[in-house]
Amino acid sequence: MPEVQAPELDKLSVEERLYRIRHSTAHVMAQAVLRLFPEGKVAIGPPIENGFYYDFDLPRNLTPEDLETIEDHMREIVAGNHEFTRKVVDRDEALAMFSDQPYKLELIRDLPADQELSVYTQDSFTDLCRGPHVESTKRIQPKAFKLLSIAGAYWRGDEKRPMLQRIYGTAWENPKDLRVHLDHLKEVEKRDHRRLGKELDLFSTHEEAGPGLIYWHPKGSRIRVAIEDYWREQHRVGGYELLYTPHVGKAWLWQTSGHLDFYKENMYAPMELDNAEYFAKPMNCPFHIMIYKTQMRSYRDLPLRWGELGTVYRYERSGVLHGLLRVRGFTQDDAHIFCTPSQIKDEIKEVLRFSLQMWDHFGFKKIKAYLATRPPKSVGDEERWLTAQASLQEAIEEQGLDFQLDEGGGAFYGPKIDLKVKDALGREWQMTTIQFDFNLPERFDMTFIDTDGKEKRPYMVHRALLGSLERFFGVLIEHYGGAFPVWLAPTQVVVVPVASAFNDYAAGIAKRLFAAGFRAEADLSDDRMNAKIRNAQTAKVPYMLVVGENEQNTGAVSIRTRTGERKEAMPADDFVAWLRDKVQTRAEI
Repeated sequence: MPEVQAPELDKLSVEERLYRIRHSTAHVMAQAVLRLFPEGKVAIGPPIENGFYYDFDLPRNLTPEDLETIEDHMREIVAGNHEFTRKVVDRDEALAMFSDQPYKLELIRDLPADQELSVYTQDSFTDLCRGPHVESTKRIQPKAFKLLSIAGAYWRGDEKRPMLQRIYGTAWENPKDLRVHLDHLKEVEKRDHRRLGKELDLFSTHEEAGPGLIYWHPKGSRIRVAIEDYWREQHRVGGYELLYTPHVGKAWLWQTSGHLDFYKENMYAPMELDNAEYFAKPMNCPFHIMIYKTQMRSYRDLPLRWGELGTVYRYERSGVLHGLLRVRGFTQDDAHIFCTPSQIKDEIKEVLRFSLQMWDHFGFKKIKAYLATRPPKSVGDEERWLTAQASLQEAIEEQGLDFQLDEGGGAFYGPKIDLKVKDALGREWQMTTIQFDFNLPERFDMTFIDTDGKEKRPYMVHRALLGSLERFFGVLIEHYGGAFPVWLAPTQVVVVPVASAFNDYAAGIAKRLFAAGFRAEADLSDDRMNAKIRNAQTAKVPYMLVVGENEQNTGAVSIRTRTGERKEAMPADDFVAWLRDKVQTRAEI
């Protein structure tokens, strides 16, 4: 017999209540869609962070107007106060119930034979589902949900399968929470790095020339150079040597590293050269190991800290490509540390300190660590794992970081620390990884001569602080909404003459700033002064220097900021010193 969904919603945590509300709202949406398209086929419809989605195979493409109609039907269904009832069914019964729903039939047939099957029904709609749900549609407030967008999604994420239409929505406990979330989404849209990348002329992608590959425009490249210069200098101070390695390697290299066994589907197809197969590199680590093996290493040589801004290539399915955040070619801020067991604790502590310093300098203050420990299937002896995990945890605790233990979440070849940073909108981004590796030193037979004269395996640590320059740039754009701090801004200063009579003076100020190492230019166009200032503010330039007769006669500049603030005029030489301090202290403005 069917049973009504329980327990009472009010006894659950906020997270559990929202999960059930969103899951139930997804079912209501599916019912509403089938009202509009009775011949439609339904796929899957799970709750997700802040909302839900459902995939459909429909007779025509949906429009934004359709979403409004679907919402109207949803409110009618919600008003009917229909109970969500659960029923356990056997496989044959389930196949019969969904005989006209091919996607459900495929799911049923692919489930393990011993798995319990259940269906949930509200009103006239029944779905294959594990639940849980709210007890009835009355717990879904009609003004607390909203359908947001339509997207394409391949069935089961496979680009060789049918393309379905995915409807995204959001649902909350009350209308106030919905309004807050919708306001948040507006801010997210305003900061979208793809939109700002185009508006600020920072980068582009070109589907016809190859999807997932980034073209850095001059202004975006100025920011990249600033990031790379900072990165290289900080690594020099931190005792790192920088490497440059090839973009391709023979199949032997990737067979030895294990990539051809475990990662081949994410690698580009091989190239045939001199009767041998070469692969574009998906990672830099095997190349660093080859450099390590060019000579016998002693404990006196260690630790070796080697960094590389190495461009790698990974095949990502077209359906998951997303601006700068998910690409096929990217530059890792990569490094590998080779050290003795006695050095590992200090090395890990320094890497973590270095990571936190770097994130602080880029303006990210809220950081959480995740410590992933040994999984059931792994390589390396127990003592090494325990030493490595203890070193990671000690480093986290010494920095006073909030952290969460991810039991069994490490890779088969070693434990790791992942750092997630929160941006200005409170979104969490997975960025830094500090990863032990007990696998590659074995595969490549890496050794060093220890104090006892015997050959030992070095410890190897993979380390990426920013992750990749492309993804980091996307996060950076959205964090600052394109209004970068002075040290990163592609154009730091625009000099604006009040009239064409002062063009030469404006050009001279810009030339002086440029010679002093700043990214400065003069706007000598025929636009009026106010239009020039607005253009610079729209381009999010930190400072505009307005110059006219008084400034020309006194060798001064009048300062305005992109926020509209006016600062006291000062001699041009003083402004150079003032601006240099702003850059060195990484001030926002």
